[in-house]
Amino acid sequence: MHLFDKLFGLGAPIKAKAPEHAVVVKFDYIGSTDLQPLFDLEHLLEEALLAASAGELDGNEVAVDGSDGFLFMYGPDADRLFQVIKPVLGAERQCAPAALVGRFWAAPQLHR
Repeated sequence: MHLFDKLFGLGAPIKAKAPEHAVVVKFDYIGSTDLQPLFDLEHLLEEALLAASAGELDGNEVAVDGSDGFLFMYGPDADRLFQVIKPVLGAERQCAPAALVGRFWAAPQLHR
């Protein structure tokens, strides 16, 4: 290995991180810009996912007018993710889940 290779990490093996599944939930919100009920729901989802070691909640997107939004969750198995979050979403009244938007393979992330 040459000096420049060592300095700039050239020639170092690239390790591919295992691809993750994603569950994206589209929901109808309460038509308010008060996001506290959404944050409360996220907290419940995070607790459920952590307790089941099923994955993680990555965040949300909410329309500026508070009419609808999305929740993004990632883990090794989308079926398991959904199984864990379904009871939490079913009990929610303020952020009524409108649809399970998708399940897909995320592109693998490369790490040196």
